[in-house]
Amino acid sequence: MERKFHEELGNLKRDLLDMGSLARAMVGNAVNGLRDRDADLIRKVHEQEQEINRLQLELDDRCFTLSALHQPTASDLRLIIAVIKITSELERVGDTAVNVAEAAEELLQEPPVKPLIDIPRMADIAQTMVHDSLRSLVNGDIELANAVLRTDDEVDQLRDQVANELVSFMLNDPRTISRALQLLLISRFLERIADHATNIAEDVIFIVKGADVRHGAAVGTQGIASREADEQIKQQGQGQR
Repeated sequence: MERKFHEELGNLKRDLLDMGSLARAMVGNAVNGLRDRDADLIRKVHEQEQEINRLQLELDDRCFTLSALHQPTASDLRLIIAVIKITSELERVGDTAVNVAEAAEELLQEPPVKPLIDIPRMADIAQTMVHDSLRSLVNGDIELANAVLRTDDEVDQLRDQVANELVSFMLNDPRTISRALQLLLISRFLERIADHATNIAEDVIFIVKGADVRHGAAVGTQGIASREADEQIKQQGQGQR
């Protein structure tokens, strides 16, 4: 029974990676469709939204079933809870990619304001952050999860750079205002995707170390406290046998 349980946990991680790959593909299709002015690529994002929604429901249902049929340890229970949270983050990445696609569709109706350089770069970084956050989960890699947290600052800097440049365009030529605002909105959407990746990385740290690092909580102290709590749970369980 225990072996079957851990096989199912492994399958859960694998399918979570697949969901992450789909979320990243949606972001890439939306931004590449804008850059290449490819309406077909942008439309594909809307089709992919249905699949990512289906995956969230399926994975969540499997998590609930695992929790109900087995008696997971504290660490396994943290993993199951985190997977449910992560599927929600990935579904939101998909939703935000749809927002990018919708803004891109508007922009394709008019000539481009400027060559797109920083926005595709933001998208690449955000996609890598999603990939690395999920890879850190599968490998239990705290260093990779922490690297994702640090990379978020780079995305914020690019967002500010894009905003400053677009403001200059709008001031110099008011005819660009509507298009520049759409690009500004897209940069904010990409920042949000990076934030979702950061949330996933924080969940990974919680799984591996038992540490809640949201709002800058210290990893070491929280991790020690959680491990002590896990040991107390184990001892209480042994005492009741």
